[in-house]
Amino acid sequence: VQLVESGGGLVQAGGSLRLSCAASGSIFSIDTMGWYRQAPGKQRELVAKITLGGASTVYADSVQGRFAISRDIAKNTIYLQMNSLKPEDSAIYYCNAERTLYRDGTPIEYAYWGQGTQVTVSS
Repeated sequence: VQLVESGGGLVQAGGSLRLSCAASGSIFSIDTMGWYRQAPGKQRELVAKITLGGASTVYADSVQGRFAISRDIAKNTIYLQMNSLKPEDSAIYYCNAERTLYRDGTPIEYAYWGQGTQVTVSS
């Protein structure tokens, strides 16, 4: 599975950006995709994720109401619309894809990552 992100950049506080992540390769049974971010000196954290089948979403408390994740099944792409950006949103944003396969009835989870895209919000 290959994940290619785009859309990062530099924006002033209060501005907006939209990130895209296109999945390709062996993408069968990918059930969840999402965005994580990592700021310097901090751990990688979940920003938002979405199930591809039912479009169920989860958001970090820090972005609830400002960010929106969506998917385009036909394009194997997810998006992250980021509004009202704050300097503390500055980080490298990574696209993530997950799937669960079963071997002899035992679930085995697989996770895939993109190369990351930098988002910088100036004050």
